[in-house]
Amino acid sequence: MIKPEIMKRLEVRTGDIAQLAVDAIVNAANRSLLGGGGVDGAIHRAAGPELLAECRTLGGCPTGEARITKGYRLPARYVIHTVGPVYKGSPEDPLLLSRCYENSLAIAADRRFDTVAFPAVSCGVYGYPLEAACRVAVETVAGFLERNAYPKRVIFVLFSEDVRRVYDDFLKSSR
Repeated sequence: MIKPEIMKRLEVRTGDIAQLAVDAIVNAANRSLLGGGGVDGAIHRAAGPELLAECRTLGGCPTGEARITKGYRLPARYVIHTVGPVYKGSPEDPLLLSRCYENSLAIAADRRFDTVAFPAVSCGVYGYPLEAACRVAVETVAGFLERNAYPKRVIFVLFSEDVRRVYDDFLKSSR
């Protein structure tokens, strides 16, 4: 059950995360951080070559961890890159996915960001089942927000209405 005051800090919408004017967007990146397909590719294309240049200085990112860069040509000031697990059906998968959200939020809280936007991490080519990933994402974010004043608002920006409905339904059932 998610407390009403935490529900007020959560938002679900459909759209292109690369178009959001927030403190930080989260990039569902690969371990190299050098761009790829899906959300990762869209963010790199929208941010311009400066993002790739900065990512090259980071030396990659292990699964479950997060790194931050400037947003460059994006409306968002920063990009928090996190590497979700490739779904294998193992007991480690939810823990690694939860760490993606936890570590991304820790960066945002440390910098006192008001708004952070997340995609559905690991739900594309990494094959994480949507309902299970949604549960991990929402529960991890809600738990973090209960313990921290920042970020003040977390937005789940989803690529389709079908995915949005899964998040909306989960949030309704968590009240």
